[in-house]
Amino acid sequence: MTDKNERIESKNVLVSEPVAQEKDSVFSIGGKIKTIRKNKNISLTQIANETGYRVEFLEKIENGDLTPPVGVILQISRALDIESALLLRDQSNTANVNDRAHAYAKRTKNYAYTTLTPGAENKHLKAFRITLEPNQDHSGVGYQHEGEEFNYVLNGIIEVWVGEHVNTLKPGESLHFNSGIKHKLKNISDQQAELLVVIYTP
Repeated sequence: MTDKNERIESKNVLVSEPVAQEKDSVFSIGGKIKTIRKNKNISLTQIANETGYRVEFLEKIENGDLTPPVGVILQISRALDIESALLLRDQSNTANVNDRAHAYAKRTKNYAYTTLTPGAENKHLKAFRITLEPNQDHSGVGYQHEGEEFNYVLNGIIEVWVGEHVNTLKPGESLHFNSGIKHKLKNISDQQAELLVVIYTP
């Protein structure tokens, strides 16, 4: 039986991504992180100390048990001293447009994100379309990354926690905040929520 969270539906793309398929892919985000980390001879403990995340959490990412939120990817990229686009872009040379769209759409337990700027290597500004399941939030962890973040809600009602402060956003409303403060998203509506997220990193 397919978990409803395994299927991501947006205006342009329908994605179904079994966890096992990503686990064994060298091109999965976790696989890329593990390969780069080992090539640089960096331990998980070092990454944990640089990002503040538990080693067990980082292991789940590398093993493909968890696809990290965008903010986590930015922090890990910084700890590895690489451009985040190396982890976010597709490296499988897919020729078909639908295959590329499939590759750019990523899933965590409760939400999905699609890179809207896949060719933004070495750029400070990146944009994503995020889909969040009804009455769900990011699974297990708040995140933070140096720079600024802009959220614009397309559908649903979103809570954006910035530190201890809670912002409630409806369709057409937006928020610009310091992403260096730990933050997280939650969909508090009974429908799937969709928002645009633009991230600036110095």
